[in-house]
Amino acid sequence: MDFNTLYKQMRRFEKSLDRTMLEGIYVVARLDGHGFTRLTKKEWDLEKPFDIRFRDAMIETIKHLMDCGFRIVYSYTQSDEISLLFHLNEDTFGRKERKLLSILAAEASVAFSMHTGKHAVFDCRLVPLPTIDHVVDYFRWRQEDAHRNSLNSHCYWALRKEGISANEAQKRMSGISISEKNELLFERGINYNDLPLWQKRGISMYFRDEQRQGLNPVTKKTTTYTRHALHIETELPVGPEYSQFLYTILEDMKRRINVQKTS
Repeated sequence: MDFNTLYKQMRRFEKSLDRTMLEGIYVVARLDGHGFTRLTKKEWDLEKPFDIRFRDAMIETIKHLMDCGFRIVYSYTQSDEISLLFHLNEDTFGRKERKLLSILAAEASVAFSMHTGKHAVFDCRLVPLPTIDHVVDYFRWRQEDAHRNSLNSHCYWALRKEGISANEAQKRMSGISISEKNELLFERGINYNDLPLWQKRGISMYFRDEQRQGLNPVTKKTTTYTRHALHIETELPVGPEYSQFLYTILEDMKRRINVQKTS
């Protein structure tokens, strides 16, 4: 069999399960740390329940993902997960699912491992979302998950630090209400409301226009200019305010798309 015939035959099998993300819809990639329980509990001596070193490693990983060849409009991280919203017109690799999944997972794994010196692996899934409202609901959902996980983690480790076993701590927390969990912490000198917002609401990154100052090389005078720069937000709003925050970012993306169409 000659090479061209063999090539066509094998490529048919290779492409048989190819899927592409539809044009005109929003796409979020969610990455999760694979086996991070072992990493954070057995291989890395981290402060419980939250450690700034781990937080910063996730931030550096997102920075890399937002600058590795894809157009990412908004990113969000909590715990060991990362959500990336692609630009509506993102068409890298023809929007092929297998390429987006494999490359993003690989880039995240390498970035985190290089930053921490720890062997780390991320998996990835793609979430198609038909409207802006669905996008906002998605990130509201992930923030609510962050809040729930944060409260549970603080309660769990408050009990564990008293010498209570893992099973007993889980039993103590099972079925109790949010107010009861807050009271559990308060009895141990922890006011949940006073904890850092990034622990309760997660962290986001997005591009925004920022005013900068620089030296004009011609006039030698200080001048103000606008730069579309990456911003890290560690004090996210919550509830309806978070929704409005997201709508503002998404509407800005659509405005820029319309400007490009008319220019």
